[in-house]
Amino acid sequence: MSRKDLGDRVTGAFGDDSSATILHVDMDAFFVAVELLDRPDLRGEPVIVGGAGGRGVVSSASYEARAFGVHAAMPIGRALQLCPKATVLPGNMQKYRDASARVMAVFRDITPLVEPLSIDEAFLDVAGATKLFGSPTEIAQLIRRRVLEITGLTCSVGAASTKFVAKLASGKCKPNGMLVIPAEDTIPFLHALPVGALWGVGATTEQKLRSRGISTVFELAHTPRAALDRMIGKAMGERLADLAWGRDPRGVEIERREKSVSHEQTFDVDVTSHAELEREVRAQADAVGARLRRAGLVAGTVAIKLRWANFETLSRQVRLERPSNTGLVLFRAAAKLLDEAHGEGRAVRLIGVRADHLSDADDATSLTLWDEGDDEEWEAAERAVDTATARFGKDALRPASLLGRHERRDRGTGLSERPNRPSQGLD
Repeated sequence: MSRKDLGDRVTGAFGDDSSATILHVDMDAFFVAVELLDRPDLRGEPVIVGGAGGRGVVSSASYEARAFGVHAAMPIGRALQLCPKATVLPGNMQKYRDASARVMAVFRDITPLVEPLSIDEAFLDVAGATKLFGSPTEIAQLIRRRVLEITGLTCSVGAASTKFVAKLASGKCKPNGMLVIPAEDTIPFLHALPVGALWGVGATTEQKLRSRGISTVFELAHTPRAALDRMIGKAMGERLADLAWGRDPRGVEIERREKSVSHEQTFDVDVTSHAELEREVRAQADAVGARLRRAGLVAGTVAIKLRWANFETLSRQVRLERPSNTGLVLFRAAAKLLDEAHGEGRAVRLIGVRADHLSDADDATSLTLWDEGDDEEWEAAERAVDTATARFGKDALRPASLLGRHERRDRGTGLSERPNRPSQGLD
């Protein structure tokens, strides 16, 4: 495999890189790249993978399309306004899962310490692999070469002494590149970045910091903690100060627990009926509950998301009295939030239900927040539904209130090409 095939953005330490044993590997424009394996005629052209129709959104875009401003979650209509010559391809999640499995197998051939973050990225701890495969830089090169040879896909690799810096490094060298940041280079690397690169600095926090003259990580790092705490709060101030000085004690976790489980739906036509929105919330709460039960988890918090017709988005959440994975319990909490947030007649473009603050079901003292003597019966009923749907399909059993409901494509989370902060836009 030639250096040209692997890209020419190989930068960083080629001396003592022994401290850079945390790798973040991120596939390049993953969904599009997988599609182009079957459509080589579209290589070098602007390509979008996403939902068809007026309400479809961009899931992934080639770098040629990104040059026109196309990014993740953008409505397809808007993307085609920016890039009218783009080819739009429908997504095929099974195809992406298969490709992801091959990529992850490459990682696990190098080290058993692999923490998948999503379908197209993972952290690796290669400290124990150096005797077999060489330095972290050599291992990163080997991974990129093997992924290309086995899958035909390219990836970008960041190597550092911490997870946070490794992820930043992979973002800096995309597409098809490699960036190695040894421990001694961490502070100079971080302090040259804009303050928005730090995890947890969203648009509001960034604006607040910039209004106080803090526009770079260097400036934040040298701001007195007391002043920083007054600006953004003690907890946020402590976290950002740690990141600004390269302090990130997290290790690679093989058993990675979901932080949240959610389902959401973008309607083909804006919905104004409160009753119809409530039916959708019921279906989503049942789906979230089923996923929690499959994972052996319970939720401590329930949230809803509403996106109005003008694209403004509202989120509300409530803490349950007791952790639960029962669909009816989740629905009752979500329905109350919906009642508070939605007025009859206001048009809704998207609605979603999310379960947060997850914990092991075995550790929960009780699975329901209602105490009317039938909690165990209802939980047993939902588990019976789980068994029936596993055997006969998702339409085998459902609440009577959902009979006749128009079924739409499952938009549950867990398979997303959209990166978390600090990366912006698409991969």
